[in-house]
Amino acid sequence: MMNNKLFRLLLTFLSGIILSLAWSDYHLGLLACVGFVPLLFIAERYRSQNMSYSSPAIFFYAYLGFFVFNTLSTWWIWNSSVFGAIMALFFNSLFMSIVFWLYFIISRRTGKRTGFWAFVILWLGFEYLHLNWDLSWTWLTLGNAFSGNISLVQWYEYTGVLGGSLWVLIINIIVFLAIESLIARNRKKTFIWFATLDTILFIPLAISLLMYYSYEEKGKPVEVVVVQPNIDPYHEKFGGMSMSDQLMRFRDLAERSITPETRFIIGPETALPDGLWEESMVESAEFQFLMEIIHKHKNLSIITGLSSYRELKPSEEISLAARKFKGEDGYYENFNTALYADSNGIPYFYHKSKLVLGVEKMPFPKTLSFLHDFIIDLGGTTGTLGYQEERSVFSTPDSIYRPAPVICYESIYGEFVTGYIRKGANLIFVITNDGWWGNTQGYRQHLRMSSLRAIETRRSIARSANTGISCFINQRGDIISPTQYWIPDALNGTINTNEEITFYVKFGDYIGRFAGFLSALVILYYLSLKLMKKKFGTL
Repeated sequence: MMNNKLFRLLLTFLSGIILSLAWSDYHLGLLACVGFVPLLFIAERYRSQNMSYSSPAIFFYAYLGFFVFNTLSTWWIWNSSVFGAIMALFFNSLFMSIVFWLYFIISRRTGKRTGFWAFVILWLGFEYLHLNWDLSWTWLTLGNAFSGNISLVQWYEYTGVLGGSLWVLIINIIVFLAIESLIARNRKKTFIWFATLDTILFIPLAISLLMYYSYEEKGKPVEVVVVQPNIDPYHEKFGGMSMSDQLMRFRDLAERSITPETRFIIGPETALPDGLWEESMVESAEFQFLMEIIHKHKNLSIITGLSSYRELKPSEEISLAARKFKGEDGYYENFNTALYADSNGIPYFYHKSKLVLGVEKMPFPKTLSFLHDFIIDLGGTTGTLGYQEERSVFSTPDSIYRPAPVICYESIYGEFVTGYIRKGANLIFVITNDGWWGNTQGYRQHLRMSSLRAIETRRSIARSANTGISCFINQRGDIISPTQYWIPDALNGTINTNEEITFYVKFGDYIGRFAGFLSALVILYYLSLKLMKKKFGTL
């Protein structure tokens, strides 16, 4: 049947569909462990026949399968940015296809088993690169498939999500070998591979379930109120509703849930959307409005999002994100900012560091500077933004509570979030605006990724979304008291601080760094074999 083109196409679509189901709202993460199997059978068919057209054929089937995977999993990007959706679906499918194609051409020269090792190494190397370059779009990192199955991956506190990716890749290969042996009616190999599958699959599951049910929350409790204003980002937030009205909604919702024990009120990303100058923040009516809330309650702090501006001093370097004042000298930068305020009356700022490609930043800005104006015209909330290199951790006056202000897209980056923890954060506050995607699985996927951050860092999370889902997440990743979509709300809950440092916080994406190093060696090894064959003929 493998010689039938229609059958190969069906296998291709099957791979894409199975992988996409792992990201669905049905919590089918384990399906990722068999999602590559149909594509592996196609690759093996072409590898064994070694036909001249096999290389472009594999690239075609791989691209088609990964395009189906990307489209079914993240089609909702279209609701916020048509250009962004086209870029994400096209390029992410392309990158995945290149990795699969590299595995194929290496396996054709070195053999199936060596090729499988190359596949695992190259894919992990790609995922690590994808976490750390200007075209980063890590939503479909394989380890994220288990964001809805947090009881199965408690060991992420040691490996991060790339440990999950490694697990998924190995199981896919073992399942392929087991089915291949079964088809060939080789009983001995079939038994060996299925026994190996049982070991690789069930031992990590058993360890995780034991960790999940035996885990005890650590640290000092703190009462937090999270506010979900539910202001339409397309028709109200950025012009249709005044900032004073938005602030009053924020205050009215918060006041319903504040008690004498409340230490924090958390507002969502860009809760103050009109743009405030940081130099004159203390004198602004908006900041004074927040201070009135703080002074009304004992020991209260507020963390919320805003769009802010900062004028560059004459001595400062003019960044690529800097904008020139119209009609006068001088430059300023625009930021997606988290604001912290307490009874001291001093505003503290954190400028979002991980910016959304095409909406908040331009990739490779030095090389593609000629596209700067085009990227700004794409809109989003604020266009090309400034950012800060290092994470900031806020702290209450007594230094007991030290929350990490994680803004929206930043919450999908595991190693990035560990940077806050290494700076002393004992809580995580995620502020986001998930209304851009409509009532789709996009905002639900985004929420579940915060559960993975809780496991990796063993930090409790309070999450404030403009709309979408606001909630609390405990240290083992359970989502507690989630709000409903598109309903104004405020939640009062108690979460726990934690001062302990996990293995993953300490060492980060060590699996990815090692895989990246090995990927370079694998590619050099393949190129050397190809060069030797060209020079000396068949070895």
